Parts: sequence; structure tokens; C-alpha cells
Amino acid sequence: MTGTRRLLAASLAALCLIALASSAALAAYPNSMAATGDSITRAFNTCSFPFTDCPQNSWATGTETAVNSFYLRIRERNRGIEGRASNDARSGARMSNLPEQVSSAVSQSVEYLVVEMGANDVCTSEEGNMTSVASYRSNLESAMRTFTERLPGARISVGSIPNIYWLWSLLHTNRSALSTWRTLGICQSMLRNAESTSREDEERRLRVQRREVEFNGVLAEVCARYEKCQFDRDTGYEFRFEASEVNTRDYFHPTVRGQATIARIEFPLVTF
Repeated sequence: MTGTRRLLAASLAALCLIALASSAALAAYPNSMAATGDSITRAFNTCSFPFTDCPQNSWATGTETAVNSFYLRIRERNRGIEGRASNDARSGARMSNLPEQVSSAVSQSVEYLVVEMGANDVCTSEEGNMTSVASYRSNLESAMRTFTERLPGARISVGSIPNIYWLWSLLHTNRSALSTWRTLGICQSMLRNAESTSREDEERRLRVQRREVEFNGVLAEVCARYEKCQFDRDTGYEFRFEASEVNTRDYFHPTVRGQATIARIEFPLVTF
């Protein structure tokens, strides 16, 4: 073989390798996805009409460019996911609802599942109504077992519960927030008597925070059992969001900017 032919052969081989590498990179991103969770994943209270779900603004499956959701970030890398992102979350859901939501995702044969569940297990009408750690674990295990058995090739991302104690710390001197939390009865396990600095109220808040930390520990432990599951390593819990990222209708749910922040800090943690 002449030197020219050898050079052409080497060039063709290199181009083939580049093409194969590009195809492999595209194939790594899923062609479909589903989101499970609660009102945060439903982007509740982010539309112009108040106190409604607004899934187009969801950090997970939303189509609003200002949010730049997981779905849009994946679509930028793989057009195969176009129109194949389901939001199976439900406002008000607890971990006990996750098995049902996962069953919906299974019926859709998705290649990728995101899980963000637990805020309503912590935020209850009073401390005694919080979900037990045992129940939280049992329902998560059931959902994970069902999903991985039925769709063994699918990937899973699990996000930690945002820090509810930080929400109290951030806004407990805001008179409008105090009035809203009281009037709407929002997260009274943590936010009841939010202006109080008494030892009794602070000890209650710390117990609620401990329960949340325990829930996040369960998320990490259960996810770690599955090869294709990735936990966010408490990134969501440790992030100190700003007041402007919390809407002023209920002083609890993220604004559109808050939804964008969730996508921004969580998506880089996912490895496909």
C-alpha cells in the first residue's frame, strides 16, 4: 500500500471512530422520561392564574425556556426525546403515592425516571402527622423494586427534599409570609408560630428538620442499592435558595426562577 493510500485509510478509520463516538454519545441520552413527585414537580403556583399546577414550568419536564428543564437539556443533546416527557407527579402527593406514580411511568416504558418526593411527608398540619421513617422507606422500596424489575434498563435520578428549616430561617421575619403561612395553614409542622423564638417551638422545628434529614438518608440508602440509580448527594437539601426563588402567593413553592434553579443545580449531577 502506498503512502497516500495508507494516509487515506487512516483518515477514513479516524472519521469512522468519530462517527461511532458521536452516535454512542447521543444514544446515552434517553429517548423518553417521566417525572414523579408532588407540587414542586408540578410547578404549582407559577402560572398567572394562582393556586394551580403549571407543568410547563416544571424543573423536570417543562417546556418553558426560562426554566430550561431536564427535558429541554436532554432534548438539546438528543432530539429523540421530543414530546416524550410525562409529568406523573401530583400536587399534595406523599411517598405513599410514589408506587402508583411509578406504575404510570412503567406503563409508558420510559428510559429515564426522576423522583422528587417527600416535602409533604415533612410538611403536615402538625408534627405528629409526619410520615414515619419506616413507612417512607417501605413505599420508596416498593416503588423502586417495581420500576427496576419492569424496566431494568432505565435510569433513575433521585433528588433530596429541599430544606424546610431554611425556608423558615429565610422568611420568618417577613410579615406577609407569616400571615400567609398562618392563614393558609402551610407546613404547620415547621411553620406554626413561625415568629416565635421560644425553646418549645425551636425544638419542634429541629425535630421536623431531623425527620427530613432521616428521609433524605433513606433516599440515599435505597437508591444506592440500584446500579442505575443516582442520588443528588443532598445537593437539593443543602442549597440555600433566595427569597426571590420562593413565590409570594404561598411563600412555599418555587417561582419560575426557583424552578430554573432546581434544574440548574441538579442536572449536572446526572450521568447518562
